[in-house]
Amino acid sequence: MQSLASIWRYIPPWWLPGGHAQTIWSARKARHWSGQSDKLRHYLGRASESAEGGVIAGWRELPVPTELRGAFPQWRRERWETPDRDFIDVDFLTSQSASVEAIKKAPVIVLFHGLEGSRHSHYVHALAHVCADRGWRLILPHFRGCSGELNLAPRAYHSGDHEEVDWILRRAASVHPGVPMVAAGVSLGGNALLRWAGEIGEEAGRVVRSVAAICPPLDLVASGQAIGKGLNRLFYTRLFLASMKPKARAKWVQYPGLFNLDAAMDAKTLLEFDNAFTAPVHGFKHVLDYWSQASAKPHLKAVTIPALIINPKNDPFIPPSSLPIQAEVADTVTLWQPTAGGHVGFTESGLTSGPPGHIGGLPNALLDWLGQHLSLSITPTRLTPTDAQPPTSTRYG
Repeated sequence: MQSLASIWRYIPPWWLPGGHAQTIWSARKARHWSGQSDKLRHYLGRASESAEGGVIAGWRELPVPTELRGAFPQWRRERWETPDRDFIDVDFLTSQSASVEAIKKAPVIVLFHGLEGSRHSHYVHALAHVCADRGWRLILPHFRGCSGELNLAPRAYHSGDHEEVDWILRRAASVHPGVPMVAAGVSLGGNALLRWAGEIGEEAGRVVRSVAAICPPLDLVASGQAIGKGLNRLFYTRLFLASMKPKARAKWVQYPGLFNLDAAMDAKTLLEFDNAFTAPVHGFKHVLDYWSQASAKPHLKAVTIPALIINPKNDPFIPPSSLPIQAEVADTVTLWQPTAGGHVGFTESGLTSGPPGHIGGLPNALLDWLGQHLSLSITPTRLTPTDAQPPTSTRYG
């Protein structure tokens, strides 16, 4: 098997130095793939802004200009009932040209998004384009409250929710019997995915062939404290809290007294918000109890399936000192810790050496690495009666 470094060598553009620049530019300005038109990049950027953070009153879907129809991947949505009688919305990449038989045989990748992410996140656009180009099927489950509609239960989502990851992956595998399936997670979604793989050990091999995590905060105590300081607090914390607080307030309206609303609304850092909302709502004693139990790093020795963990050493969210070394993980785990890339960034130079560049290199390399493991043997998983609810379907353009 090839390592990711032998498949793809990331070289940041000369005009984009440093972790903050590589993080922000990749999310806001870089093309999602090489050759993407400026008009399409602008449209998808505006669509992302309209859905940022998974608003609670429904996404304001922008009309697609006539000249852009068919120029980017399309989605179909299903609503899945959860084991606790709540719901999540799951988006499926649709094929515009492949035959029914080709679609049935195509490999499946399940992608878990990051904190306040959604189908409109920049990394989803990039991966969807690569999957469409290669004929892979992409499934994007939205964590609760991140699909444009507030969920029903007295809970939201959190970084270590391995039980949620488990039933989602088993449900996805059960509706694609006999088809090779892999999974990937971005940031929060990557930590949750690895937390799952470490939690269930050998059982993971009955569900997926391999997993990959992009910029996961494996030590949530270290990352949670880092994002509350300096430029991180100014740039990123404010952005996250701008969408997390309205959803918390809406959850309190659903369930008055569920948590300390005043403390959540007064939070200036993720530590304060998680201590007031995320920890108590999900059964943790306090924020440090939550962060400690949810961190995937202590469980990486128990991972039995091929796993790739990507952590740039200039990620503003994740202190390099908190990253695992090979002696702290199982032999099945591959660590790739390049010097640059930012947080879910990895902008590369495009056809010209100057801006805006593109972020298409990483998803291509990711599928190359995951694709090496598609031939591994696997025992099909089965639906439980709770999971076997008929989905509702909606098509999105």
